[in-house]
Amino acid sequence: MPSEPPHVSDYHSAGFERLRGHWPEVQRLTEEVNVDGSFVSLLSFEWHSMTYGDHCVYYKSGTGPLEPAQAQSLEELREVLRGLGRAGLEAFVIPHHIGYRADRRGINWNTYDPELSPVVEMMSMHGCGESADAPRNYLHTMGPRDASSMADRGLELGNTFGFIGSTDHHSAHPGSHGHGRAMVWAQELTRDGIWDAIKNRRTYAVTGDRIMLATSIDGNPMGAQYSNPGTREIAVEVLGGDTVDYVEVMRNNEVIAKAGPQATDSFDFDGMLAVSVGWGEVGVRNEWDVRIEIRGGRIEAVEPRFHGYDIVEPSAQEPESFSFSRWDQQDARHVSFNTETHGNPNVATDATQQMALHVIGDRDTVLSVTFNGKETLRTIGELLRGPQTEYLGGFLTGAMLMHRAVPHSSRHVHLELNDAGTDAPRDQYYARVRQHNDQYAWASPTFVNN
Repeated sequence: MPSEPPHVSDYHSAGFERLRGHWPEVQRLTEEVNVDGSFVSLLSFEWHSMTYGDHCVYYKSGTGPLEPAQAQSLEELREVLRGLGRAGLEAFVIPHHIGYRADRRGINWNTYDPELSPVVEMMSMHGCGESADAPRNYLHTMGPRDASSMADRGLELGNTFGFIGSTDHHSAHPGSHGHGRAMVWAQELTRDGIWDAIKNRRTYAVTGDRIMLATSIDGNPMGAQYSNPGTREIAVEVLGGDTVDYVEVMRNNEVIAKAGPQATDSFDFDGMLAVSVGWGEVGVRNEWDVRIEIRGGRIEAVEPRFHGYDIVEPSAQEPESFSFSRWDQQDARHVSFNTETHGNPNVATDATQQMALHVIGDRDTVLSVTFNGKETLRTIGELLRGPQTEYLGGFLTGAMLMHRAVPHSSRHVHLELNDAGTDAPRDQYYARVRQHNDQYAWASPTFVNN
């Protein structure tokens, strides 16, 4: 890490020292919360380098040494971790915020090795590293994204890797909505299950919404590598968290197919209802107590879409408390949450808080939202026609939004095609998804040797 500017160097040095002092407690807590089938935790730390790019080291355990963080080169780090692997402690070294220039803490494809790095972090709070034209530009203080560091360049060079997203949220808010998250196709919710899925690249990256995305090529899942010199049978299945705009199939970084939802009429509803709170004057704190009830239907799943405080620069003042959102599902009809908002800092940044529900019902099913003691009722039939709003009080006060209802037909896409491939030694295919609410998903590539 560079010594300039001094306040950034001091921030990192103090942070590393703090981690060393708390490492026994970090291990104890990481191990304590791991419950197979319910919640999986992996011990981790971040290794920084201007030359090799930043990497996140994960142990297949809740305990492990911090000493590998002292490695002075990427190969030294790998060698230390190989030794731990031989002793029974497996590790991943995941390239982090890959899109910065190679000498500015972005990925260095000349030193990339898939052995301990089966996936790369393509999406995070820093932005999207799919390509120079991808959504979510890099706007962090560390600078813009560079074409030579993008995922499409890494694939072009013949590298084999999968995609994940991560928040990298500096305010310690896990899963801060819109900053990226890793999706994993695992056989079971255990460390072994999650680890095996990442190792075999059965992963995909999303920006925030819990978009379900599955791909198959000749029966092989995303991330697979196999041989077929002939025609390939490709299938993609998507179930969005909102209305899907389109799904694209990429081959060797070019679009070869595109499809959207096929609308169908139905009196039944099997889709998404979402409620957002926020807005109002910038810097004015609003506390929210929200109670949601579904009348004449039931809640199948709950998807909180909360933000933490967006801390971009290390020198930014830290809040006293990082965690200020809570939610609870009482039964199949009732969900409540408490949170706070401070207005949107500008007209391009969404700092609202949202709760999304997968609901089964019909056009007469009622969504009841009581926020800070004020109740608003709308039927699914009304919300299918468009969003509805209500305010805390007068002009420029905080507001509540009932989003447009999203039926199954608007969020589901099934795409099938046959492709003959190219004359290249190897073709790579992946799918990407765009929703109308500007949320995205990218499947890990499948690699087909010709």
